[in-house]
Amino acid sequence: MRITETADLWYKNAIIYCIDVETYLDSNGDGTGDLHGLTQRIDYLAEIGVNCIWLMPFYPSPRRDNGYDVADMYGVDSRYGDHGDFVELIRVAHDRGIRVIVDLVINHTSDQHPWFKASRRSKDNPYRDYYVWRAEDPGDTSDQTMFPDSEDGIWTYDDRTEEWYLHHFLHTQPDLNTANPQVRDEIAKMMGFWLQLGVDGFRVDAVPFAINQQTLLGRDEHEFEEPHDYLRALRALLQRRASGQGSAIMLGEVNLPHQEQLTFFGGEDGDQLTMQFDFFTNQRLFLAMARQEAQPLAEALESRPTDFGVEPQYANFLRNHDELTLDLLKETEQEEILDTFGPKEEHRFAGRGLRRRLPGMFDGDPRRLRMAYSLLFTLPGTPVLFYGEEIGMGENLDVPGREAVRTPMQWTSGKNGGFSGAKPSQLSRAVTQGSFGPEHVNAADARRDEDSLLHHISRLAKRYRESPELGWGDYTILDAGDPAVLAHTVTWESRSMVLLHNLVPQPTTAQFTLEKEDPGITLVDLLSEESCTVGEDGSTELPLDGYGYRWLRLKRPGDHRLV
Repeated sequence: MRITETADLWYKNAIIYCIDVETYLDSNGDGTGDLHGLTQRIDYLAEIGVNCIWLMPFYPSPRRDNGYDVADMYGVDSRYGDHGDFVELIRVAHDRGIRVIVDLVINHTSDQHPWFKASRRSKDNPYRDYYVWRAEDPGDTSDQTMFPDSEDGIWTYDDRTEEWYLHHFLHTQPDLNTANPQVRDEIAKMMGFWLQLGVDGFRVDAVPFAINQQTLLGRDEHEFEEPHDYLRALRALLQRRASGQGSAIMLGEVNLPHQEQLTFFGGEDGDQLTMQFDFFTNQRLFLAMARQEAQPLAEALESRPTDFGVEPQYANFLRNHDELTLDLLKETEQEEILDTFGPKEEHRFAGRGLRRRLPGMFDGDPRRLRMAYSLLFTLPGTPVLFYGEEIGMGENLDVPGREAVRTPMQWTSGKNGGFSGAKPSQLSRAVTQGSFGPEHVNAADARRDEDSLLHHISRLAKRYRESPELGWGDYTILDAGDPAVLAHTVTWESRSMVLLHNLVPQPTTAQFTLEKEDPGITLVDLLSEESCTVGEDGSTELPLDGYGYRWLRLKRPGDHRLV
């Protein structure tokens, strides 16, 4: 493949870093993070090896759902700055070789959005059909809400117009009627606006809900002939508008099994979402770590469909800005994970997930943390980090719900963890306390400690960027001779690697066979000074420490890459 083609598909070897502007860095001392503060930390991100920032919603919002209740998709919340600050952030990031994607919320708006306010004025208001209304009582829909702890259904009665409106999330987030061509045109205009300001794509929120027409069937003439045509139209718009600035992406939130995700890629045509988060593999990964057996994760990787075009890509993650959802697993499997990593009720969200970060789940075990992040960077696809993961931030269980993992970034051991100079009572979010608080975990100390998790992740990022086969390659699961060891190969063109991860604290020996390789191939460990030669029959034995890991590059005759 030509270099220009791989450059256009930059996301296949990207390292994506998710940031909540409100909690990253406060530059003016008002207690709230802002765009100017984030811009001051671009060099820090470049040092880690990040080359794509994903900005969570920074739009005007009542923030009943961390900003995903958007009141103006064209705006910048004044607490974070203005459009000038946003453009400056884009300029500085691009200058450091870092791309920027932003959240695109196409399923719903805030109930404070001008469209919804207008839709409530009368049943014949022009904006009425921007949302989904019904005159009949929908009955009990409590089993369909995404927030069972705070919502009793997905329809809410509006006293003013005496009808019910749809909301799959909070009642303050009414669902848009995406079957309405006018709504789709508005969303296209929003995309065009941010692309014109220089963004490199979008993380598309709640995709299955936005194109699910089950609740709209029989309503009116706006029904889709094929709901996925909407995603095709958005992808086509993206490609047209971004053609002059390189390849822009749509990274979709699609929490579905692999075979169902295939449709959202566009099948063999690959003409819908560019990338999707791999929720299924994420949940099976935690099942594997709870059991300390590789099989659940190996089965997840083997279940990924491969019958689509070259562009679609999976994004891998350990934790994100929401709860660790487990809804694609059996109830017994969910309980295994909850009992292992969330034994207390305060650890859990809505009874179905975990509101914890990794260090808390692992009781601060540095060996297990290092292994987990090595595993993240070696899973076939694109790794995604949530801010603070690189230094080992913990959760704050004193704050409700999902906010437990959305605490201020810990920059120093000083006041408010260096996040803000404001009084603690004025902070938009409370700083984490205890063993994972800033006096114990912060970026300044981690930068000076060569053995810190920050340096470990920076090193993994560097090796990942030097190993395109991890993002591009085909993969095969190997039998390692120990159920606790995940062993897999990745191959792209003439480049191959073997990746080994031990999921238990006891040392072991990995025994595997590489087929169709010439005798004498050298395995060079990219994370140490060690190397070994593959046996005459392709067999190899390698020791692994407890929670150990190895990145082994196959060094063949004529391979001129530096190792």
